[in-house]
Amino acid sequence: AASLGIPADNSIKLWPTELGGEKVQLTVINDASDPTIAAKNAAKLITEDNVDVIVGASITPTSLAVVETAARSGVPVISLAGGGAIVEPPDGPRRWAFKMAPTETISINAVLGHMQRRKAATVATIGLATAYGEGFLKAIEKLAPAQGVRIVASEKYAQTDTSVTPQIVKLMAANPDAVYIFSSGTPGALPHVELVRRGYKGLIYQTQGVANADFLRVGGKELDGSFMTVAPVLVADQLPDSNPVKGPGVAYVKRYEAKHGAGSRSLFGATAWDAHLWLNAAIPAALKKGKPGTPEFRLALRDGLEGLREFVGAQGVFNLSDKDHNGVDDRSQVMVQVESGAWKLVK
Repeated sequence: AASLGIPADNSIKLWPTELGGEKVQLTVINDASDPTIAAKNAAKLITEDNVDVIVGASITPTSLAVVETAARSGVPVISLAGGGAIVEPPDGPRRWAFKMAPTETISINAVLGHMQRRKAATVATIGLATAYGEGFLKAIEKLAPAQGVRIVASEKYAQTDTSVTPQIVKLMAANPDAVYIFSSGTPGALPHVELVRRGYKGLIYQTQGVANADFLRVGGKELDGSFMTVAPVLVADQLPDSNPVKGPGVAYVKRYEAKHGAGSRSLFGATAWDAHLWLNAAIPAALKKGKPGTPEFRLALRDGLEGLREFVGAQGVFNLSDKDHNGVDDRSQVMVQVESGAWKLVK
């Protein structure tokens, strides 16, 4: 998940030195995409660094490990990953967990609607054998029948696999109108490229878990013509002026690309950027209940995050509550198509 974590790290380095009027001490730590290391890191941050909030991790399996550890000490977590299991249902350890990426339902409904407009009635899926892939698979199995779309095959693969030929052969044998890939980071390019090289001519969809420049580099020209639902920030400058996310999205893109070069924008970086906007809004009220470093402050910070309403960030518009620690609606996703190695908004 380095292609997700690097832009997040870059964006955290753009944070101001104060949030909510308080000076911020940042500790950045790498979990190597390993849930065991992520849990140990979270424990270290809490017991040794006395943190008031953890922002991360970048993928669902490591985020789940962080949440389990942080909740035992009453430390809020703002995950940068996408899996619904991080915050749903909002009980137990998940009372301390928040995330910004939309739930599987929002993304899948957008894809199913696009399929219907393209007269596609059948779909096959291939996803990572992780909580992220499982979450999307369970969601589409629930949502597809109501949209008149039939799932004709489903396959899985591991993040470390170097070949998915057997799985792709089975998918193509089912002759689906579309293939939906549930992956994150550069591993998402593997089944995509295999499909194209084997002559698959149907629609190919991806989740926003792969939407970064590294994915485009690894997948190359075989990605052209494919679709994915993504946070609006990825195509901020292509959004209509009426879109509430355009202003914050363009502002973030300009700031990030001024530092890292044209075309370096990343929705994974934007998630880390929005995390500081959330905290900046929630900290002032939390300070009235306790001082940083105390259980009272951390509890009040969690409650403050739950109180954000119609909060516009670079990723979407958020309405959080004690029953919803994600808070996004369909304003958090747009459909894009890959054209000549670039993202193009589908209008």
